Amino acid sequence: MKLHVLAIGQKMPAWVEAAVAEYSARMPAHCVLQFTGLPAGKRGKGADLARITREEGARLQAATPKQAYVVALDVRGQVVSTEVLAERLQGWLAEGRDVALWVGGPEGLSEACLAQAHWRWSLSPLTFAHPVVRVILAEQLYRAWSVVAGLPYHRGNE
Repeated sequence: MKLHVLAIGQKMPAWVEAAVAEYSARMPAHCVLQFTGLPAGKRGKGADLARITREEGARLQAATPKQAYVVALDVRGQVVSTEVLAERLQGWLAEGRDVALWVGGPEGLSEACLAQAHWRWSLSPLTFAHPVVRVILAEQLYRAWSVVAGLPYHRGNE
């Protein structure tokens, strides 16, 4: 199984690339964590943000593996604990199909993307910069894996 993180925006600072690479390397061979940056639309004075968001959504949809379980990261999505995320990860592993996690641009995901998603997940009601979202997402997916695998990394219940 692969966890495909498909995110709008391609140029990330070195610290983000390093953190994402670190957590991705910790994942086991049967649960690969792969990040892919997709081009953001050109924003400027007078830009049609609705059109840009739709176009970015179309790029996310086109990059998504066929038959993947789709998770939309959305501030209005479900906020879950690490343990609940671990249960979801365990279910995805049992199904054996790829998972695509969509991270939209500055305006979020298009309505078409939200409608296509199997699950809407909110990392927090707080707003994070896109580079920070990638690091949090990588760490939380690794943390969920550590719970599933019984590793001592997560000590949330102590």
